[in-house]
Amino acid sequence: MDLSRAPNERKLYLCKWYFKAGFALLPFLWSINTVWFFNEAFRKPAYEEQKEIKKYVIFSLVGTLVWVVAIISWVVTFQLKRTDWGEFADNISFIIPLGQA
Repeated sequence: MDLSRAPNERKLYLCKWYFKAGFALLPFLWSINTVWFFNEAFRKPAYEEQKEIKKYVIFSLVGTLVWVVAIISWVVTFQLKRTDWGEFADNISFIIPLGQA
């Protein structure tokens, strides 16, 4: 997407839309929002909508980091405790590994 062609009001609308859509359990949209609008928020000369764009970029970055930490924590916990959890772990597994490491 070429943001340089879009008017500032449209940039703000898109940034806000991606931020709100991330709450629908789509944290990938927050990471996209952060990457796409980082330059607009922090590297471009100041304009009226930039302050709000900056706010949404920061919130998107924080949301992305929270989700990354949560997912990594879940994966590590599951990998370490899978055998201790017994049948429950087998029921929530897509692929059931055999035995213990």
